[in-house]
Amino acid sequence: KRILVTGGTGLVGRAIEKVVADGEGQPDEEWIFVSSRDADLTSSSETKALFERHKPTHVIHLAAMVGGLFKNIRSNLDFWRTNIHINDNVLHSAHEFGVQKVVSCLSTCIFPDKTTYPIDETMIHNGPPHSSNFGYSYAKRMIDVQNRGYSEQHGRRFTAVIPTNVFGPHDNFNIEDGHVLPGLIHKVYLAKQSGSALTVWGTGKPRRQFIYSLDLARLFLWVLREYDEVEPIILSVGEEDEVSIREAAEAIAEAMEFRGELVFDTTKSDGQFKKTASNAKLRQYLPGFQFTPFRKAVKETCAWFNANYANARK
Repeated sequence: KRILVTGGTGLVGRAIEKVVADGEGQPDEEWIFVSSRDADLTSSSETKALFERHKPTHVIHLAAMVGGLFKNIRSNLDFWRTNIHINDNVLHSAHEFGVQKVVSCLSTCIFPDKTTYPIDETMIHNGPPHSSNFGYSYAKRMIDVQNRGYSEQHGRRFTAVIPTNVFGPHDNFNIEDGHVLPGLIHKVYLAKQSGSALTVWGTGKPRRQFIYSLDLARLFLWVLREYDEVEPIILSVGEEDEVSIREAAEAIAEAMEFRGELVFDTTKSDGQFKKTASNAKLRQYLPGFQFTPFRKAVKETCAWFNANYANARK
């Protein structure tokens, strides 16, 4: 197996690389991690050239234009166009080069805004996503549509996973454009340095299921090797492990030994209140899978951020 990982230097790509290097790889697997420096995946010719160069038998497709709530609100059209081009180029090149299996990465934000909870894999196309990130959400949904098309017309084994909020080492810790947890880690670091209060955007009440990137990486390997449905699968901790943004901020403050005050800036948007996802399908396949406890994973991520601050803060 020659496994090409697009977006290989991002949060999930680095986690897969670490898990493979730490002994979870198999002798018949050659892993190739590529980034935007290796090819511009919005270009069909550069994407084809990448596949020509590496001749993968399997692909894990992580590459995407991503960002936090406020970046999405500003740039919905850019998120739509960029991701549509990337996904179409990667999936079509995989088809043309006879790739045996592609596992793409979706996101729980693709689910309908108005829905019942918990959400599950059957509900992706049941209504419009939240208006704050409709460009990204619809572009990601189209991967599922395309996977079905390649399966029906060409018998391809292209599938997708839907992780909940991923965090861990090598995350995007940019305060303006990153996701909530890495943004909070960076904010706590700065508040501790300056001796000021920690300002959390929003009310702190929204609830999220967070998955540690190294846990997600182990699940990606299982999906690549064992999971044979075209239907996507949600990769998440259980509903009972959902935490509020306030609880997440408190866990980070504890891990970073921050003793200051927590202030909630309620003039800032909360985004969706919750997006509780069911991991029942995952549990049918892997009843015994052990997730890293949230506070332990937060502690490890904060330790990595502290040790790599110069690069991590960019």
